[in-house]
Amino acid sequence: MNKEIKIKEEKFVPEIGSMASDDLVRVPREISRCSGIRINGKRIKSLIFTTDIAIIMNNNADAIFAVYPFTPHPSIFAAITSVAQAPVFAGVGGGTTRGARSRDMALLAESHGCMAVVLNAPAPVETFELIAESVICPIVATIISKYTDVQEKIDAGASILNISGGPDTAEIVRKIRKNNPTIPIIATGGPTGDSILKTIDAGANAISYTPPSNGDLFRIKMDRYRETAKKLFDENESKQTD
Repeated sequence: MNKEIKIKEEKFVPEIGSMASDDLVRVPREISRCSGIRINGKRIKSLIFTTDIAIIMNNNADAIFAVYPFTPHPSIFAAITSVAQAPVFAGVGGGTTRGARSRDMALLAESHGCMAVVLNAPAPVETFELIAESVICPIVATIISKYTDVQEKIDAGASILNISGGPDTAEIVRKIRKNNPTIPIIATGGPTGDSILKTIDAGANAISYTPPSNGDLFRIKMDRYRETAKKLFDENESKQTD
C-alpha cells in the first residue's frame, strides 16, 4: 500500500526593517531547531551572551544573557534593560558575590524588569535558597562540569539550568537530560552550526550564542568601506582615462 507523504512547506515570513536592521547581529539559524523554553508565555530559543550595549540593542535573539565576570551592580541592570529589545537574563553573582548581596541583586534585577536571574557555577545552595524566597522570576543555575551536583541546585530553587562546559557541553547536557527529562536547559552551542545541532540533539531546549566582539564587527565593516572606496577610486580613474 502506498502511503501518502506530506511535505511540510516552509511558510513565507514577511520581514520589515529599517536601514539599521541591515547591521543586526543575527544568531545562527540552526538554533531555530531547538524546542525553546516558554517563560511567562514567551518562547525563548536563542539567547545572546553579551553585555555590550550596542550589540544588545542590535540583534535578533529571543533574549539577552547578561552575565559578566564582575560584581553585579544595579546600574548595569538599568543600562542593559534601557536598550534591550528582548527579555533580559541577568547575572546576580554566585562566585565572589553570594548570599544576601546576590539576593539583593536578584530583587533589583527583577525590579528592572529582567525575565530571569542567573547564578554562576560556584554559588552555594544557601544562595539559591535565599533568592528563591525573595523573587518570583526563574532562577538559572550555571553548570560547568559533569561532576556538579545538579539535583541540589534544583532542590534549592533553580528552575532552569545553563550548561557551559566548553567542549564537554553536549555530553553534560545528555547526562543531565537522562536524569531530568523535563528540566529546561540552556546550553552554549559552540562555534559552528554542527556543534549547535549536536547540543540540541543532546537535549538542550535553548542555545546561548556568543557574538563577535565589537572590534571584530567594526573590522568587517571597515574592510567593506575600504573596498567601496577603492572601487570608487578605480571607477574615477577609468573615467579620466577614457
